[in-house]
Amino acid sequence: MAGAQASETSDEDDAGPFTRWVKKSIRNPDRTYRAMFYVVTIFFLITTLFPFYWLLVLALTPTDLVDQAGLLPAGFNPEAFITIFEQLPFHVYLFNSFVIALGTTVVVLVLASLVGYVFGRLDFPGRGILMILVLAISYFPPAAFLLPLFRLFTGNIEILGLSSPFVFNSPIGIGLPLSALFMPLSIFILTTFYGQIPDGLEDAARVEGTTRLGALFRVIIPLSAPGVATAGVLTFINVYSEFFFSYLMTDGQAQNWGPLVWGILGYQTQYAASYNLMAAASIIGVLPVAILVVIAQERIVSGLTSGALKE
Repeated sequence: MAGAQASETSDEDDAGPFTRWVKKSIRNPDRTYRAMFYVVTIFFLITTLFPFYWLLVLALTPTDLVDQAGLLPAGFNPEAFITIFEQLPFHVYLFNSFVIALGTTVVVLVLASLVGYVFGRLDFPGRGILMILVLAISYFPPAAFLLPLFRLFTGNIEILGLSSPFVFNSPIGIGLPLSALFMPLSIFILTTFYGQIPDGLEDAARVEGTTRLGALFRVIIPLSAPGVATAGVLTFINVYSEFFFSYLMTDGQAQNWGPLVWGILGYQTQYAASYNLMAAASIIGVLPVAILVVIAQERIVSGLTSGALKE
């Protein structure tokens, strides 16, 4: 027995470091799990935090030294975070994006709650097929809707002899298509949560005289708060950072509800681009979303994990 152990120890000494690590990992799987955790964590930190670090490097580098910037700023110019508000009404662009994202989120949550109640708590023929069709909308490319919506929103379509409403340069022009694109995800999340509420709680509310709509807003939605919060936060983030419709459905003027993306691109002219100002504007623009994620982090994790369990 002692000879076998001595022979195994000798073989490990003769093997390379990687072979020794593999053999030790087989005997102790916790080493493998820790190594995988460290590798994934480092990869996640590099891929997610480095872009923000690079934006900070560009924002702190003076305009005439941007081409010399490396892993550290070529100079130090924090005035860029003040200049962005002096050259353009960037605060108005921030306000526009915030209002559009908030309004779209409210519309999506109200409509998705009604649809989620139908799919999650009512049994009717074809429910599964209809749910698949609803989810299929989210896979349509936004470009497929651009031309008809652009003609409709600019008043270039006549319906029954009447011109379509002119909603270009308005929150409706951005919020309406984004509501349709991001609503399927909210419907799916809320359907999962609403379907887990015991029928007895809704029946008790119905016995007290409330309607189905009253039971939805008084009983089901409060009990599904993590799911509602998750759907709301994800919708807000997606609408706030959306580029395609936000860029094409306005002319880019702050007074015409130009969103955040237009404000960032405003520091780029036909002949030059102030990359340090664009980087500073991007950092300022992402702060509301970062703060929202930090505040609602527990709700998001709870909503995603609870929605994955079927009790």
